[in-house]
Amino acid sequence: MKNKKILNDPVYGFVGIPYGLIFNLVEHPYFQRLRRIKQTSLTHLVYPGALHTRFHHALGALHLMQQAIEVLRSKDVHITPEEAEGVCIAILLHDIGHGPFSHTLEHTLMQVTHEEISAYFMEELNEVFDGRLQLAIRIFNGEYHKPFLQQLVSGQLDMDRMDYLNRDSFFTGVHEGVIGYDRIIKMLSVRNGELVVEEKGIYSIEKFLVARRIMYWQVYLHKTVLSAERMMIAAMSRAKALARAGAELPASPALSFFLHHEPGEQDFKAHRKELLQRFAQLDDFDIISALKVWQGHEDPLLSFLAQSLTDRRLYRLEFSLEPFSEAYVQRVTDRVMAWSGLGEWALPYLIIRGQESNAAYRKTKDEISILRKDGSVKPMSESMDHFLQSQAVTKYYLCYPKTERTSIAQR
Repeated sequence: MKNKKILNDPVYGFVGIPYGLIFNLVEHPYFQRLRRIKQTSLTHLVYPGALHTRFHHALGALHLMQQAIEVLRSKDVHITPEEAEGVCIAILLHDIGHGPFSHTLEHTLMQVTHEEISAYFMEELNEVFDGRLQLAIRIFNGEYHKPFLQQLVSGQLDMDRMDYLNRDSFFTGVHEGVIGYDRIIKMLSVRNGELVVEEKGIYSIEKFLVARRIMYWQVYLHKTVLSAERMMIAAMSRAKALARAGAELPASPALSFFLHHEPGEQDFKAHRKELLQRFAQLDDFDIISALKVWQGHEDPLLSFLAQSLTDRRLYRLEFSLEPFSEAYVQRVTDRVMAWSGLGEWALPYLIIRGQESNAAYRKTKDEISILRKDGSVKPMSESMDHFLQSQAVTKYYLCYPKTERTSIAQR
């Protein structure tokens, strides 16, 4: 009798979903919702192929976790069937709490992180499936007595990162992001309950870190992607301000609720079931549909932002390795405000400043451990030249409309 549902994944080929609890979780509406959440948010506005979803990613991470379990067992690491199922469930559900367009609107529609919402979903599903997710929750929260299981779910070499780098490079066509995931997984082992990498895999790790660094600047923090994301945040922020001022704002019931309310951690703890049911109805399609309708809204700023995003007429974004001078920012501000025909109230939506930092590798408590040939274990920072990977790069940005277009007031 078949014990797995076989799917054809464009990245890995045939992958298997074990029948039973894991398959039933995949079939649950909470998980199926991930089909309607783009993995890389608005990246498709730069890389047209980047239309893959959180659903793809979760199944890919599950596939890699199954491979990792097989490799570790072949090296006499004791993993019980219950632990294997638990860690597979933890990686399967690790991103179930993502909202529309993934990270972009995470702090705009509510003040709860996607990790926290993922935990709430797991608690809810644990009740639905009669407590059978308890071990997965302990692993997910880092409360289980075998730390390496949690490190496989959330760490510097977790299956989450392995899959998203592989998958995102595939769908964007950015080949610099390709990693030797199969070799890295084969080099994994466990010492004293902690995940380690055999020394002969160290250059595969270095390639992994370099690829991650390149993907951040070339894809995730590409200036046009960043511009679109900041415009999306501005549009939702303006919609929230109008909704709370009593303006009529066409939107789906799910989106309308989060435009009028901003639930926090205490709200989710007190009303978990109700809020999760509302959140589970919210996805990319609610946002896209709303933007299409808001193009004709009477508020000129919301109309401008909605039409600009729909038609891909994005803000100009400038990067700098040094903070922009106040004199330069003021010149840009004066030009944009004169062009817009709007008052100072519109300034936060039109002139957007910020900074982004990235380091491929950070010396933290979960630093990658290298298993040397003599049996000793050392942190990666003591095992190779890690300067390039650990050096953080900060870029400052200034984002604003292209004033050669028709002004907002004249639209």
